Amino acid sequence: MGIETVDDQTARAALGKAAALVGWLPLAALVPLSLLVGELSPTVRYLPLVASVVVFGMPHGAVDYVALPRARTGHVDLRGVFDVSVLYLVAGLAYLALWFLFPVVAATFFIALTWFHWGQGDLYALRDLFRTDHIDDFPQQALTVVVRGGLPMLVPLIGFPATYRTVVDTFVEPFGGSTAAWWLFDAKPRLALAGIFGTITIIALARGFARARDRRRWRLDAAETTFLWVFFLAVPPILAVGTYFCLWHSVRHIARVVLLDERSVADLAGWRWLPPLGRFTLEAAVPTVIALAFIGGLWWGTGGTVETLSGATGLYLVGIAVLTLPHTVVVTILDREQHIWSWPDD
Repeated sequence: MGIETVDDQTARAALGKAAALVGWLPLAALVPLSLLVGELSPTVRYLPLVASVVVFGMPHGAVDYVALPRARTGHVDLRGVFDVSVLYLVAGLAYLALWFLFPVVAATFFIALTWFHWGQGDLYALRDLFRTDHIDDFPQQALTVVVRGGLPMLVPLIGFPATYRTVVDTFVEPFGGSTAAWWLFDAKPRLALAGIFGTITIIALARGFARARDRRRWRLDAAETTFLWVFFLAVPPILAVGTYFCLWHSVRHIARVVLLDERSVADLAGWRWLPPLGRFTLEAAVPTVIALAFIGGLWWGTGGTVETLSGATGLYLVGIAVLTLPHTVVVTILDREQHIWSWPDD
């Protein structure tokens, strides 16, 4: 992962601790809240997804145009910005067309894509932010991506099938699609998926334990994995996924992006947090506004028929889906530039 300076190590340690606290504390608080309070109001359940428009969620991908050039060359240049812009335009438009032509296929692809992308996000965090040593070969990395991505994508289906179906319906209905034929929401398929995914989780943790030289770091992986199982089984899906998206996945990716900027690394090494946050905010501002305008155009393009909070959120998530495809391509290139994966032929 390259030669590190003392500033790199200090900044990475600081951001790792901050990302862990920002992720763990709010999510952990939601578990007893959900179990004790019972049915939460729609305002509470949808609040994190609504907030993700400006709070970490959408902005975390808005800085791709500076993140990729910095990873490749160490600085931002017009060629890098142009390359990322073209990628977003071509991949985004192609995926948008799929939503209009085959909405159920597009929704299925979105779930699979997010499964991979959120898994790769945690793979980076475990390897680079938290410096685990047991995820050091391709099979363990692949297991980690499957498990960590499946926790927010599959476990809510196991625990809340009716709500999961309702959410997916809000994706496809504005485009004329329906999930009526999906068999995944039935009891037997869900039980089978729970058994298979639970087994894969145990294999991943057991294999990691056998490979770990620093068992304290392995315990962090095991604790996060176990906690996320409980979290997504206990907390209603909209609230759980929205909070995870803002405060777990997005914050860890923002830490990754900030570490690519030498000025921010130097500031963090001196415990100056405001300048890096200010630079990130400025760099994310214009692309975030453009993305919001795109989602407004998506509402217009579907006839402006979405009028409920759940429907509006579903359409917002379709917009996020269209942006997630090029974003995942960028992050995959970052993975290669930063040597996050140990490929079998390396």
